[in-house]
Amino acid sequence: MDAKLASADKLALVETVKLAQQRGMKGDKGGWKEFLKSYDKKFGASLSDPARRSPDALAAFLKTFTKEDDIKFFDKVLRCHANRELVEAFMKKCSDNESVEQRLVRLTLEHPRYAFDYCFPSHEEEWIVTKLGQKHKALRSEEMVAVDCEMVLCEDGTEALVKVCVVDRNLQVKLNELVKPNKKVADYRTDITGIAAKDLEGISCSLADIQKSMKKILSHGTILIGHGLNNDLQALKIDHARVIDTSFIFKYEDQHINRRPSLNYLCKYILHYEVRKEGDPHNCVDDACAAMKLVIAKIERGFDQPLPLVNEDVPESEKAKLFLHRIPITVPTEELHKIISGDLKIEFQQPIRKGSRQKYSVLAMFKNPEEASQAFDDVEGDLEMDSSGRPQKLISFQLSTGETASFYIRKMVKEDPMTKVSLKKRLSNQVNDSLGDSKKIKTDIELLKECQCDNYVKEIEILNQRLTQKEDEISNLHKIISNLVRKQGL
Repeated sequence: MDAKLASADKLALVETVKLAQQRGMKGDKGGWKEFLKSYDKKFGASLSDPARRSPDALAAFLKTFTKEDDIKFFDKVLRCHANRELVEAFMKKCSDNESVEQRLVRLTLEHPRYAFDYCFPSHEEEWIVTKLGQKHKALRSEEMVAVDCEMVLCEDGTEALVKVCVVDRNLQVKLNELVKPNKKVADYRTDITGIAAKDLEGISCSLADIQKSMKKILSHGTILIGHGLNNDLQALKIDHARVIDTSFIFKYEDQHINRRPSLNYLCKYILHYEVRKEGDPHNCVDDACAAMKLVIAKIERGFDQPLPLVNEDVPESEKAKLFLHRIPITVPTEELHKIISGDLKIEFQQPIRKGSRQKYSVLAMFKNPEEASQAFDDVEGDLEMDSSGRPQKLISFQLSTGETASFYIRKMVKEDPMTKVSLKKRLSNQVNDSLGDSKKIKTDIELLKECQCDNYVKEIEILNQRLTQKEDEISNLHKIISNLVRKQGL
């Protein structure tokens, strides 16, 4: 451990100390602040921000831990940082003589969304961080495997791995296993996963078993491929440094970075076949093979030009859903049923955490697209378009506790041209209605005061929501800047 602490950069040491603080960990000289009181007689704990302390002070604190579990925890955090630094340093050193495979790894790591999407809680207990092995040999490896996973929804709102498939460069299956979830399942999502409860009868393979197999497959610097690979790694609870995300290396023309092509679209446009027909469940083997074929096509034929944006056919089942996001964690799902009209089913998505702010998202699932559209129209809120051109509303409401809250409700598809005209009219009508209402209430002073008060409350909620968005964006930019600084060796 001493050798790793000596070779670790300050950024890695700062994060490790901060994690120790968050977990309330104590070494032989107590927690971080207690340590500072004895280590620094001049400033003591008054200068407690780890980022303002020297690497020697940070390392000295971490060396006070002697318990095996604590040392393993620090080792995992430092290894994760070391792996990324190793990959980035290698890319910088060999930029003029990199292989095509390594170039695709670089394109993935340089994508603006990488720092955000691949920021895993690798320090947590169930997670593993792969080892790169011998430095130069591992980083020059051109061996590749592709992975695809299926997840079920658990009763606590999280997801659990239920199936995994891995194929090699020749599309030979290296791993294809059903996995027994370690939590109670609320929804098997059979229409998506193709897996029902009966399929898992007698299955004993666990997440730990899969991780053991994956560690062996990914040894010696093997490159891992996937479409939206961060979701698969999240399900596998594996942090691996050498990755190629096919949703990052192919880009739409003149579109926002959040607008990424689907696997089915890429297969149609580049490989000239469909991964699956509308309504068919996912197939792990097919999806893993598709991701590998796309990378091979990129290696052999380039496809460096931006892809034309086309309106992809959206299944009817998707049109029958509404996406509710940026919901404060304090808002229970029972409140959502009161706000959204109709016969609907709520399905949790993965919660997101931004510092002290905690929010989550859900899918509101209806019987058909018409009911979903009607429910969207019935909700009162400010109508706007998201970055991909999908209509959404910002809803502000009062909880049964008396507190106010807000979140976004969004359709799953973009509006067609005729609907866009109607949407513009509705936005215009909203303005005209507001003007008309303001003229009417001028005759009633008391009503005016009441409306003004309501408007102020609503405006404050909207501003708070927008402030939260900006804080999230700033947090994301800080991560990107940090990665760029590390890459440049500043």
